[in-house]
Amino acid sequence: MGRLHALRRELRSPGPLIAAAFLLLLIVAALLAPWLAPHDPLGQSSDRLVPPGGSHLLGTDQFGRDVFSRLVTGARVDLLVSFGAAGLAALIGVTVGLVGGTSRGAVRMLTMRGIEVILAFPPIVFALLVVTLFGPGAFTLVITMGILFAPSFARIVYGEVLTIDRLEYVQASRVIGSSRRRILGRVILPGVLPPVLVQLSLTVATAMLLSSGLSYLGLGVVPPTPSWGGMIAEGQALMMRSPLLLLFSSGVVVATVLSFSVLADALERALDPRRGRRGRRPSTPVKPLSVS
Repeated sequence: MGRLHALRRELRSPGPLIAAAFLLLLIVAALLAPWLAPHDPLGQSSDRLVPPGGSHLLGTDQFGRDVFSRLVTGARVDLLVSFGAAGLAALIGVTVGLVGGTSRGAVRMLTMRGIEVILAFPPIVFALLVVTLFGPGAFTLVITMGILFAPSFARIVYGEVLTIDRLEYVQASRVIGSSRRRILGRVILPGVLPPVLVQLSLTVATAMLLSSGLSYLGLGVVPPTPSWGGMIAEGQALMMRSPLLLLFSSGVVVATVLSFSVLADALERALDPRRGRRGRRPSTPVKPLSVS
């Protein structure tokens, strides 16, 4: 209850409130894209580079395609890729972190050394390598970024498990004969959820940025499927003739990434106060969400 109260208090602040409202509006628009888009996002016409207004709310691009329709359709693709990659990374990372933190000997060494191998690769280089080998596409992006961001979750969970595993209520669960699966799922896992949720928000923002960057380079979502990164690349080529094309596409990426970052900061203050805004941690551990 204390964390829920703190979260409600944080979301009442102007910054997180605006960020949450924008993201909610964006998600609803992405879900309703087929009905919200006034035109076919792939349909070409002779009305090229038409300025905003009339039947084209944000104008048209160099092929006569409606910019607003492409933005809301691209939101569905980019959000699906970003949430999919963050969810996969959390699933892999939390599992590896739990196993590594509660195991001993060779199992711990192998799991954590494997994480360090992935961390040794610069993110953009790793993503470029995988996409180049297996070809561009939304599915490739999800798998690549899921593997790429999993070590962040694993290291967070690993550190939390090492701290929680020494607490009295965990030792008491072992004394009364609770199975290892029950201790992991009902005792330790709730204690690591707050930092995982914070990292999840940050990972969605990072995945959005990386996905847009790869699509900008032509290695992400395959055209003609609309994507924000691809629209940025097209807008840059025409920035002297129609600067609004670049402004709309890049602006929505910046607003989305910034909103996820602001929301993650609010979640961190509400759910994981040990870290604070600068990563400071006092010695007293926070009570987990659930013990029973």
